[in-house]
Amino acid sequence: MKSIRIHGFNTPAVINEVSVPSIEADQVLVRVMASALNPLDIGLMAGWAARFFPIEFPYAIGCDFAGVVERVGDAVTTFKPGNAVVAWADPLTGGGLSEYSAVPAKSCVLLPSSLTPIEGAAIPTAGSTAWHGLFSEGHIKPGETVLVHAASGGVGIFAVRFAKKAGARVLATTSGAGIDLVRSLGADEVVDYKKQDFAQVFRDVDLVLDLVGGETQSRSYPVLKRGGRLVSTTSPPDVAVASAHGVSATMMYVKPYASRLDEVVRAVAQDGFKVVLDTSVPFEAFNDAIERQRSGRARGKIIITQS
Repeated sequence: MKSIRIHGFNTPAVINEVSVPSIEADQVLVRVMASALNPLDIGLMAGWAARFFPIEFPYAIGCDFAGVVERVGDAVTTFKPGNAVVAWADPLTGGGLSEYSAVPAKSCVLLPSSLTPIEGAAIPTAGSTAWHGLFSEGHIKPGETVLVHAASGGVGIFAVRFAKKAGARVLATTSGAGIDLVRSLGADEVVDYKKQDFAQVFRDVDLVLDLVGGETQSRSYPVLKRGGRLVSTTSPPDVAVASAHGVSATMMYVKPYASRLDEVVRAVAQDGFKVVLDTSVPFEAFNDAIERQRSGRARGKIIITQS
């Protein structure tokens, strides 16, 4: 089979011909139909994420994908061959940008019939990060005001929609073409961060979902009301600074587990959310997708498809 792999940090990804993987008793073999890229994939390729995920080479890229179960391990009772599934692989093993991938059954959920494999592949990392950032970590409540940074990115798009569905007033930062996109998703107020200082516009925010870090994170503390919360997915907050502003601040990372993924996939399917795609390319054009993800300018998810 074909598998997109890297053989070292900061080296080009290449298509390797490798054997179809065997499966353990608790695993399923999935014929991959669509895969999604994430910022984490670029971090793993560049090496800056190695301190969190000590990958080994050659490394098969890709954690988020959807496809059809080909085989199941002897201990697997939740799936059978022919099931369409969404899979969320451990970043240490990857394997989503391959024709076949062996993953633990606990990393998979059934793909709802209302979603295509492309839509399903777009959900795991981005959708789960947004969901748990808002609910599990952010404890969002109806009527609260939520500020989503990088709202037109993969995670941000899900966050805006989930927050609106939860009854929150949604503020957002983005730029360029992302402004109209985020407004179309239901954001109540949108700031073009290249033209305006959000810290001069927004006030009395209950929750900040920080998907940027750095200076954006630092300037977010004053916009929070006392007792407000900041949840970051990018860098550890300065607890002392947060305390000085009378707010709480945490960093989160969502690990791939089916129990976490299932509620997110069901929420997307049941509420009829249209998954926003930035780019969809065939397997052989994978480098175009990687470069688009590396650019940081994606508006929605970047997908690589297979026939």
